[in-house]
Amino acid sequence: MRYIYHFLILWMAVIFVVVCTHQVKAVYSYDGTDIAMAILHDPSTLISSHYEDTDPTGEFRQRKILSSLGILSPTDGDTFVILSTGIAGATPATTNSEDPGSEMGTYFGLQTPSPGEPTDYAKLVLNLSVPPGMHNVSIDLQFFSGEYPDYVGTIYNDKVNVTVISPSKGTRYYQFDVNSGDFVLKSRDIPGTGFDMFAVRPTGGGWTPTSPDGINYETTTPYWSDDAGASALITRVFPVSPNENITIIIRIQDTGDNLVDSAVFIDNIRFSGYGYPEIKALKTYQDVNGGSVQPGDTIKYTITLSNIGNASHPNNPGYEFEDVIPQNTSFVYGSLYSSSGSCSYLSSENKIVWDGELPAESSVLITYEVTVSSSLTETTLISNQGVVYWDKDEDGINEETELTDDPNVDDGIDSDGDGDTWDDDPTVFLVIMSDNITLHEYFSDDTPYSRAIQSFNNITWLSTSYLDGKGYFGVAGGYYYSTSNSFKVQIRSDSGSQYWNYSFNPISSEINLTSWEIYFACGNNSEASDLILSFRSSSGNEILRLKFDFESVSPENITDSYAPCLYYLNKLGEWVKISTDYPGGFLYNGWYRLVISKNGTKVEYALYRKGVMTDSKTDDYLNADLSSLSRIVWYSTKNPVVCPIFFFDEHAIMFS
Repeated sequence: MRYIYHFLILWMAVIFVVVCTHQVKAVYSYDGTDIAMAILHDPSTLISSHYEDTDPTGEFRQRKILSSLGILSPTDGDTFVILSTGIAGATPATTNSEDPGSEMGTYFGLQTPSPGEPTDYAKLVLNLSVPPGMHNVSIDLQFFSGEYPDYVGTIYNDKVNVTVISPSKGTRYYQFDVNSGDFVLKSRDIPGTGFDMFAVRPTGGGWTPTSPDGINYETTTPYWSDDAGASALITRVFPVSPNENITIIIRIQDTGDNLVDSAVFIDNIRFSGYGYPEIKALKTYQDVNGGSVQPGDTIKYTITLSNIGNASHPNNPGYEFEDVIPQNTSFVYGSLYSSSGSCSYLSSENKIVWDGELPAESSVLITYEVTVSSSLTETTLISNQGVVYWDKDEDGINEETELTDDPNVDDGIDSDGDGDTWDDDPTVFLVIMSDNITLHEYFSDDTPYSRAIQSFNNITWLSTSYLDGKGYFGVAGGYYYSTSNSFKVQIRSDSGSQYWNYSFNPISSEINLTSWEIYFACGNNSEASDLILSFRSSSGNEILRLKFDFESVSPENITDSYAPCLYYLNKLGEWVKISTDYPGGFLYNGWYRLVISKNGTKVEYALYRKGVMTDSKTDDYLNADLSSLSRIVWYSTKNPVVCPIFFFDEHAIMFS
């Protein structure tokens, strides 16, 4: 019907001369600053921005700022942006987000506009100032479309257009559609994005896979009938000159009609100098069996090798990519696939190798499967990282290496020394052998007078800052609960904020964080003081806030006339006391245990002294729940002459 309708319109136009007036589609717009802030590596380069789309509600649902969506994660910072011809971020991207639903997604104009009439679109305009010494501007992009694979090469080929206007370098264009060389992923490769859609037809009260040709019913249940696809995550680089003002226009638009949705991922718009890495290598995994990974499960690895430069990378002597099969797994024969070049499994070396050319601004997709050993008896981490060999100076020798990076993992380690712990991480997952996992930090293996670092299965899950001078924030020996060291905290307002940083991948991708607990010791002080702990998510949302507040108890006793009380902040902005069994609920000298746990959709605080619970409170979270914990910010609002000392020990995080 899609083809027949347009044929009839064109045929009638040949026979009749019709004079008519089309009503121009309304466009809704605003300054788009929130979008710019979400995707600019350096927000100070922003001069102005503008966003517009065709959503008649004026709610700008064709754009969405996200911290994650299915397999998608930010490539820089905590957020990315989705622009869509329908409702951005809808999962699945079908009519009314139904599953199963119709492939006719969300549309805001006529289903099939007459020739020349505008179709649905979303457009972002950024006016930026190029910093001194910068000669390139780069943009990370990934294009998703329900037009793939059945409408490739037709008039219904939705497009993303990127335009960069530089006074010195002129106007440069890049057009993204399903015919692009980077369009290598199918529905099964992009779970949770809204484009993990498979064509089905109703059969006897159920659904049966069918050919993806034409407009179909869709489900996110994986079948062979992939009915959407995506490009690799790629970077496009455009020349600019230092100290000039440039304009970047990113526009996604329906073509031919408004029926089938497409979307574009945008992030990490940044400036660079003359040099820029040419090869980007990403690798993710998917448990084919679903749920948490168990012994005997089949794991599918997906690798994209992208040449983000504007010169072709030749097929030089030697392999361009190697990937050793990880320990405790075995290669599944017949599962290896590559979209171009030559890919094979070398059984004698137990590794995947790929050989071939990477044309400019194109990508290759490699997938293969492994089986997890069925003989595992305890929770085990499976870690895997491939390596790309490429030619940086065009001398015909692949002298440079690039490791595959999993954009969903942060192991807390900056392997390449660039200050970013997110961009050099192996693909890791846990084989779960228990319903519960507890991470412990006893500070026993940390060095006094330094920061604390703790790992689990070679993944760093806790790292702290270190302060010595205007206060103290670090590991200390000689005062402890049951091990040789503890963590000492002595902070005034002029000490600045200090941090405990957490990274729970891949544990948190398998099971949920359910409790946080710690032992602590404190005592009286000679003047008022406080210590505040702000629990934050990776996007900066506050989960909960604790306060140790020193309050007057004995005006006559000068040396220890102030005793600490423990409070948490509720959603009304009120401090609620968590009491001990001492009069007034004070925390006099001694050790205490604090347990913070998930209680349904709420949070529970429990305080113990000498193994006995003295108080328990249940309340709402502030802006996120405990499972999203990424950081604790420690600070004080007061600047006492005599700063009280806290010791923390036997820290534990439980997942279940």
